[in-house]
Amino acid sequence: MQTASPVALVTGASSGIGRAAALALVGAGFAVVGTSRNAANTEPLAGVTFLDLDVADDDSVHSLVGEVIERFGRIDVLVNNAGVGLVGAGEESSINQATEVFDINVFGLMRMTNAVLPHMRAQGSGRVVNVASMQGRVPGPFMAVYAATKHAVEGYSESVDHELREHGVRMLLVEPAYTSTSFEASSMAPDSPLSVYAAQRKIAREVLATALRTADHPDVVAKVIVAAATDSKPKLRYPAGPMARRVSLLRRIVPSRAFDGQIRKLNRLAA
Repeated sequence: MQTASPVALVTGASSGIGRAAALALVGAGFAVVGTSRNAANTEPLAGVTFLDLDVADDDSVHSLVGEVIERFGRIDVLVNNAGVGLVGAGEESSINQATEVFDINVFGLMRMTNAVLPHMRAQGSGRVVNVASMQGRVPGPFMAVYAATKHAVEGYSESVDHELREHGVRMLLVEPAYTSTSFEASSMAPDSPLSVYAAQRKIAREVLATALRTADHPDVVAKVIVAAATDSKPKLRYPAGPMARRVSLLRRIVPSRAFDGQIRKLNRLAA
């Protein structure tokens, strides 16, 4: 089933930002493949072909990319959106748990990227759009492991983008702030909880839940993903939504001590 339309592949497309991005890319004229761990049980979305994928599994990644190439003939845009959250102090997660989060949020992104790049280089064009987070630009108290994965995505993306440009391929970052999804409810709990952090961990979940109630709709982020996928002169970073743009600006211009104080205040930490 070859197509004359550009082809976009969106990971984690069964809900939230990924689902909104898949629909927005259809509206922008893309043939869209969305992935989830169980495509058969994913609610259909007009114009989107859903396929199974586990980004933490090498065989699953290579099988998925091979199937997309066979069915559609090309991949023009990869949106690395699949991810998992974790709320808890850094000390409360074992290395095994941290590895699990990195395996999805960072290594899963890298697996997908490595699988599609040979095809993009061969066609002399393509874009990898990585859904990062403002947590990749600022500290994340009681979300340290999650924030570390997003910082890793930032560094990886900026570096690889320099490697790819001469081949006609770009790697770009979309950076949402709080987005109205099931992120808080689905975030992992630490596997080695400590009583010394219990009260502040509870506050961290309350702060997150409160922020998500007034957060940007996933469509806001989806619109920015489409911009990253289609801009004639793409930027490396795309803050997504008003809060993300404010945080990005403040991170650049506010003195470190003042910024540090605001982080503690927002997270209800002692001054």
